[in-house]
Amino acid sequence: MKRLNDRTLNILTSVIIVSLIIGISAVCFIPDKAVMIAGSENYSPIYNGNRDEPEVALMFNVYEGTDVVNKILDILKKYNAKATFFVGGCWADDNGETLIRILSDGHEIGSHGYFHKDMKKLTEEQNEIEIVNTEKLVLALTGYKMTLFAPPSGSFSNKTLKVAEKLGYKTIMWSKDTVDWRDKSVETVYNRATKNIQNGDFVLMHPKAHTAEALAEILTYYGEKGIRAVTVSECIGMK
Repeated sequence: MKRLNDRTLNILTSVIIVSLIIGISAVCFIPDKAVMIAGSENYSPIYNGNRDEPEVALMFNVYEGTDVVNKILDILKKYNAKATFFVGGCWADDNGETLIRILSDGHEIGSHGYFHKDMKKLTEEQNEIEIVNTEKLVLALTGYKMTLFAPPSGSFSNKTLKVAEKLGYKTIMWSKDTVDWRDKSVETVYNRATKNIQNGDFVLMHPKAHTAEALAEILTYYGEKGIRAVTVSECIGMK
């Protein structure tokens, strides 16, 4: 075999070095928290809707308070406002009539899991059980197939997001939290739902008596600002 001359050796050495640099760079620039699911365009959770449209989405996470839910529905109807109710399966199981009323009034139902578990701590299989069992129940009671999922307490992992997407759900978070489950003040709920409100905001609430009491004033404020209260699906352009 002929011995390589210096020029050829230098060229080969340069090629090897360049190849190594490219390989190392490719590894270094992969985000350590990147979600790489083939064909996935909406794998990340959604925190708000269209910022260009004068509308917001009121979100009610429901595991209790059926009487208050019905009062909220009365107020929404009076103000011609729409909302999305993320229901827990164990609550929905005993409240089929209220589910049907939510849909009949033109609102939207989303999944909030079955037992209000910390989805971040669950395995992929356990995440799927929480979502699927709620889906089957709501479908059986109403004939409605949910497409939105709000993780209880806003806790989720990549496993949660992967399962939700696989099952045909968009994972929904929020941009404004009234924290009404903790702070039992009509004024506080009103202020948190209206202060610095922006187009496309998702406003998180729960069926609490003080929240229902604040709702009429909140909707009045939105009306004065020319902001419509719509469902999450409408706010993100799904409807």
